[in-house]
Amino acid sequence: MKTVMLVDDSMIANFIMKKVISNLDESLQVCDYIDSQKALGTLSEINPTLIFLDLNMPNLDGWQFLEGMMERNMSNKVYILTSSTSELDRQRSSAYTNVVSFLNKPLAQEKVAAILKAAS
Repeated sequence: MKTVMLVDDSMIANFIMKKVISNLDESLQVCDYIDSQKALGTLSEINPTLIFLDLNMPNLDGWQFLEGMMERNMSNKVYILTSSTSELDRQRSSAYTNVVSFLNKPLAQEKVAAILKAAS
């Protein structure tokens, strides 16, 4: 079974994304985390097909999460979901080979469907 990991400190954002993904493809297992440190700790065990990652989070932000993935040699596909409109953030994300796309919140259901289709 393919797994999608949601890493966002907003329970509401995770709830909405989980609902959208489940409605689009019931066969996917969706793991959601509001604690990015915990998500990083379970990453190798879960080994998700793709990750939707927020950048601005307490304790361990999205950039630190990506660095942690590199340290663990994890190359899971990552879609950055953020409310940031910073061009510097967009450019910085391109330095990570596993970052597929830098997307602004909220993400339309059609976009999520296209991402899931591309990952299958």
